[in-house]
Amino acid sequence: MILDLNYEEICEYVKNLGQPAYRAKQLYEALTLGKTLEEVTNLPKDFKEKIAKDYPEYEVVASLESRDGTRKVALKFPDGSIVESVLLKYKYGNTVCVSTQVGCRMGCKFCASTIGGLKRNLTPGEILAQVIYFNKVFGGTLKERKVTNVVLMGCGEPLDNYENVTKFLRLVSAEQGLNISQRNISLSTCGLVPNIYKLADGGFSVTLTISLHAPNDEMRKTIMPVANAYRIEEILKACRYYFEKTGRRICFEYSLIEGFNDTDKAISELATLLKGLPCHINLIPLNSVKEKHLSGTPRKNAYKIAEKLTQMGLSATIRRTMGEDIEGACGQLRNRIGGENDQ
Repeated sequence: MILDLNYEEICEYVKNLGQPAYRAKQLYEALTLGKTLEEVTNLPKDFKEKIAKDYPEYEVVASLESRDGTRKVALKFPDGSIVESVLLKYKYGNTVCVSTQVGCRMGCKFCASTIGGLKRNLTPGEILAQVIYFNKVFGGTLKERKVTNVVLMGCGEPLDNYENVTKFLRLVSAEQGLNISQRNISLSTCGLVPNIYKLADGGFSVTLTISLHAPNDEMRKTIMPVANAYRIEEILKACRYYFEKTGRRICFEYSLIEGFNDTDKAISELATLLKGLPCHINLIPLNSVKEKHLSGTPRKNAYKIAEKLTQMGLSATIRRTMGEDIEGACGQLRNRIGGENDQ
């Protein structure tokens, strides 16, 4: 798929088809604006016929809008794979939450994305298509983007699809394309330590977000199988390295599960664990997933926990819950929609 290609690769692609160099810019702009081949009017018919087999193709099989304005879509690719993406509206702009895999193999006990396991990785262009779709729907252009921020927090573990995800980061931040600053991009990982180091050494400047969800390894192992492979101590060491290389403060996601990780003891242990690390703690009252049978901490208690962490010298806030009524909130995305069977 040519949406997987960067601008230089598009130039080579066009050259190999015997087309003049200026066709590359026309094609690249059409791709970035999300135009279908039928909507592209400045390319000759014979050229469009040659590239038809490589041109990005997907179907919007469902689109839901939440009471709070959050919009979730399910995109179906030619092989039948379905991924969900979400647009969240904030005062500062529009954020798109993208999926990076069809399914997920991490097996976290509280997350819908892992139900059914991993089907396949998404290509760079398939990840990019989710951002392009929302930019197009809201009337965005290359000069006036309607998407200002991107979070890699949808279905899948981004660092488990490292090569495709990092190429996506370069594509979405390319000056000739959507040109979304990497400082406006957050990548969430459950802690694949070797690839955190690779990301740090790769010249990226995205915000690294760690899905922590427990203050110690023993607790973490009961809800996150990845904890059997990487200890929290190893993850924090990699986080410090990432901060040293990028200067970007680390964000820790902590889903509050009632009676499990929201006790005074657990929160005190969390504060001790992260003390001194340049970081922010994003507290998330667990969103419901019917198959998981876990309860989130009541929001009023979550505010007390945030206050306690602040008093102990840490930066902590409660993540605003958006799109829960359409299963578009944190931890609710999966590769199906509207009650369909997993694809």
